[in-house]
Amino acid sequence: MASFRTRLALLTSATALTAGALAPVQLAGAQPAAAASYDWVALGDSYTAGVIQAAGDTFEVPRDGCERTDQSYPQVIDRDLGGLIELTNVSCGGATIEDVTFRAQEPLGRHLPPFSEDPDYPFPPVPPQSEAVGPGTDVVTVGAAANTLGIADILRTCLELGSGSGGVGTPCRDDLADDIPAKLTKVSKDYDEMLAVLHERAPHAKILAVGYPTVIPEDTTKCRYNDLEQFGPITQGDLDWLRQDVVEPLNNAIEKSAGTLDAAGFVNLYDSTRNHSVCDAGKWVDGLYTSLPYQLAFVHPNARGHRNAADHVASAILNSIGVD
Repeated sequence: MASFRTRLALLTSATALTAGALAPVQLAGAQPAAAASYDWVALGDSYTAGVIQAAGDTFEVPRDGCERTDQSYPQVIDRDLGGLIELTNVSCGGATIEDVTFRAQEPLGRHLPPFSEDPDYPFPPVPPQSEAVGPGTDVVTVGAAANTLGIADILRTCLELGSGSGGVGTPCRDDLADDIPAKLTKVSKDYDEMLAVLHERAPHAKILAVGYPTVIPEDTTKCRYNDLEQFGPITQGDLDWLRQDVVEPLNNAIEKSAGTLDAAGFVNLYDSTRNHSVCDAGKWVDGLYTSLPYQLAFVHPNARGHRNAADHVASAILNSIGVD
């Protein structure tokens, strides 16, 4: 199968040839541009929305607190395939699976005490993201689950407990490990419910469940203790635990839920990002900070990470609508 970049080049060439052939008619008759052929709705949390400055500029005016950025993968795909697909992007930083499915969300913006204060916080609630999906939707992408697991609180605890450890031991695992299985069970239950609701709202749509990229490397000796551009004071032992018992099982839960619905598919971002973790030189996910001391990242994909996600998600979208 041709790669997304190859297929995009072919589509672009075909579009250019068609536009050239039609140009005299368009000029003579002042014909409006043809509407996009397929309707795509992008749902998800901050790993979809972008949120951090390293993933581009927030483009909503006025801000709604969801912090969708112009280098996030939905916006990148929209620029790549804009003539073919009409995007509705309602992803929102901080969204849980329930916020996607049925609950109005109160966005956080970039308000993450004690790390950052957002001057525009609090923001008015935004509707449940599923309300953007309807009978005319052709493709739905959804990247959500980490906030249902409580990943931000887990990271905060690991930072607090690691700060007094000297980099030794597994204080975070020792404190939190017993709670993780129940949280993963809730993720699976909520995800199944979300997919059912999305399928009911858009019975003819392909639903693409987007997984999370590699955040922590398999070799955690790459991670420097107390480096705020990586994981700060989280110990190597806790990073191993977070990768093996939290992040990887989270992706597995998403993939398993997607596999229970014929209309759904799973987009694996983990394998393609194995050598681009927070602790790798060519990182596609930034650590606690992008660059000291100004840009908070709190472990989110940068523009390079979103470019990689765009390639994989766009390829899945093209497959779902039957474009070779």
